[in-house]
Amino acid sequence: MKTLIFLGAIPFFLLLIGIELYIGRRQGKFKLFRLNDTLTNLNIGIGNQVFNLFAEIAMLGAYFLLFTHLAPWQLPINLWTGLVAVLLFDFLFYWAHRWSHEINFWWGAHVVHHSSEEYNLSVALRQSWFHNLIAFFIFIPLPLLGFHPTTFFVAGALHTLYQFWIHTKTIGKLPRWFEAIFNTPSHHRVHHGVNPQYIDKNHGGVLIIWDRLFGSFAPEEEEVVYGITEPLKSWNPLWANFHYYVDMVKLWPQMRWQDCLRSIVARPGWRPAYLGGPIEVKRPSPDRRKYNVQPPKSLNLYVLGQFGLVLAGLCAFMYHFEDLTWTFRVVFLGVMMLSLVLGGGILENKSWVVPMEYLRLGIVLAAVNSLYYLHYFDWFVIMVVGSGLGFLVLNAWFTFGWRQARFSNG
Repeated sequence: MKTLIFLGAIPFFLLLIGIELYIGRRQGKFKLFRLNDTLTNLNIGIGNQVFNLFAEIAMLGAYFLLFTHLAPWQLPINLWTGLVAVLLFDFLFYWAHRWSHEINFWWGAHVVHHSSEEYNLSVALRQSWFHNLIAFFIFIPLPLLGFHPTTFFVAGALHTLYQFWIHTKTIGKLPRWFEAIFNTPSHHRVHHGVNPQYIDKNHGGVLIIWDRLFGSFAPEEEEVVYGITEPLKSWNPLWANFHYYVDMVKLWPQMRWQDCLRSIVARPGWRPAYLGGPIEVKRPSPDRRKYNVQPPKSLNLYVLGQFGLVLAGLCAFMYHFEDLTWTFRVVFLGVMMLSLVLGGGILENKSWVVPMEYLRLGIVLAAVNSLYYLHYFDWFVIMVVGSGLGFLVLNAWFTFGWRQARFSNG
């Protein structure tokens, strides 16, 4: 159910991003989007959807077990239970979101959403690949209260869809009554800021009243500086999802074992006294420069074209997921992750991507034709010829772009 909702929403997401780009230009905000940053956001979002297909199998199974065996009653599926479920979901989301900013282990997963140095609708799609899975237990009260799994997952999907539109700078402050009750672009811009007074504020999803009630609200006053206190400086989706954990573990050899354990549940930036104590959040420097490594235009367009192909593959995978064997599911997962990582590597001009990209194109060609042969044999020869021509075109395009990159770099 949730997968189909998001599958149907993908064209609207892309349409709204296009409209935001147009409005931003009309407002004179030409730097609202950067191609490398936007592609990274979208690639991370694709990875999120792929992993969610697998995670939801475990979450749905756990939800059914709790709902079937431990709930004292089972509520009907109707408008009223749906509205109550959305309200309770939003309350639990507030705490899941707040703790994701206050506990190192969860921040390590959530940090990917904040690591873009821009703020636009594409950032809404920049979501952790595994945060939903590790935060799922916070929502256990819903099945225990008897809310049907369909009600829960639809409430979660609607909750996520609401939060898409608040990731924009093109909408100013809304009427005071709306700003007092609901989460808005103004409130959420604060949440994404690294300005000291904005750190760990405005955690609400749909409603901002939870922040007002529990002391985590801050109004938008000075201009927001976006990103994280230590910039990611990478377009690699895999590194974006795991860099915080890598940096955390690197400190462990310098810590006592008790402090290693404490670092997992401590606040982000915590250090023991003998390592200098907690890191102070400082005001962003006026000359703070955004990470902006990029390849020649031809390779930028190549990664954009690859994004279109990967997105088409994602839509097909989501639609046919239930019909595929686990072998093809795992193969597709591997191909998608390889495609996303190599896309980031190309945007960063990494030399190791050259042999890997040729290998990836060959793997994709073999996987697509194998899947088509086993499940949709009609017109197989046409499929082989068409995909083979596409393979040659992509190889030539990548080769030309990479040679141009090497020549421009001397």
